[in-house]
Amino acid sequence: MAVVLVEGESDRIALEVLAARLGARLPRIAIVNGASGARRAVAELRGESTFGLVDVNERAQFESVVDDVFVCDPDLEGELIRALGTAAVEDVIAAQGELESFRSLQNQPAQRGRPTSAQLMRFFGGRSGNKRRYAGLLAAAVPLDQVPDPLAALIRAADGR
Repeated sequence: MAVVLVEGESDRIALEVLAARLGARLPRIAIVNGASGARRAVAELRGESTFGLVDVNERAQFESVVDDVFVCDPDLEGELIRALGTAAVEDVIAAQGELESFRSLQNQPAQRGRPTSAQLMRFFGGRSGNKRRYAGLLAAAVPLDQVPDPLAALIRAADGR
């Protein structure tokens, strides 16, 4: 039996949405609550094969214990923003009635002059629940021929394709 290890809930949500859209079946997904939880999680699995999805800055912690590691650069949100493009991500935000909130964030002194992609990442990480909610929404919006490589490769590998 195989298990997919992810750092957080938003990773699980995005993988489940994308797998369903791709018609793939994923094994159990275990949230390890940050990359440092990977070692403990693998020890508890006792011999099960493992796949992992991790942010680029945390990859060493997964690679030391997980069988097959897929790396998001810099993280899940960055991969999804790049795949969709900032205009399409803003459309998703607008559909949630939060574009005005995003525009307010963009006008904050610390955000002015930063790339829109960096502002979007701050928006997703700045409010409780945003990462989880938008992970599913962005995964549902990304065209299937533009699914970020680490997510698509993990889904294929875990599904046995």
